[in-house]
Amino acid sequence: MTLVIGLTGGIASGKSTVAHMFQKRGITVVDADVIAKEAVEKGMPAYRKIAETFGVGVLLDNGGIDRKKLGELVFQNEDKRMQLNAIVHPEVRKTMIKERDKAIQARERFVVLDIPLLYESGLEHLTDKVLVVWVPKELQLERLMERNSLSEKEALNRIHAQLSLDEKKKKADAVIDNSGSLKDTETQLHQLLDTWSNTEK
Repeated sequence: MTLVIGLTGGIASGKSTVAHMFQKRGITVVDADVIAKEAVEKGMPAYRKIAETFGVGVLLDNGGIDRKKLGELVFQNEDKRMQLNAIVHPEVRKTMIKERDKAIQARERFVVLDIPLLYESGLEHLTDKVLVVWVPKELQLERLMERNSLSEKEALNRIHAQLSLDEKKKKADAVIDNSGSLKDTETQLHQLLDTWSNTEK
């Protein structure tokens, strides 16, 4: 039996680091962000809908989507963010389900669905267990400002556009505290996988 793990967290919580740790163990990771980027490439259905909905102002000179401009637009406007999600999410979901089912058919022990907005999008039903990568809010803010060169206000806008990490932590089947060293995070993950390996789905 394949155990489908939903991996989520918050912006700058270290979810991608944990996803990489899964991959190092040879576990298939289906990454919603990668699929979303592919879904909005020129010629794809979502690309056309974005250009129609948001206008040529969000396009680069070469016709591709200017992610920075689009990001600034949707992070400041809830309605526009919801419009964008309504365009991109169904396309991403379709591809994720296809990749998940491929891993199940291949009888892999685990498959990970890496979905940043898993709870916000109500996608728990696609998984058997949800794992949240958590850090305290102060650390999340500090990491995000440093990583993306954002002001405190810009960083807080992005953090508040998602369900808080503390809320996600309450809903999760398991939590990895990523506020310590990488080694500490890896140890937590290995212990968790050992536990889940030894229990039936």
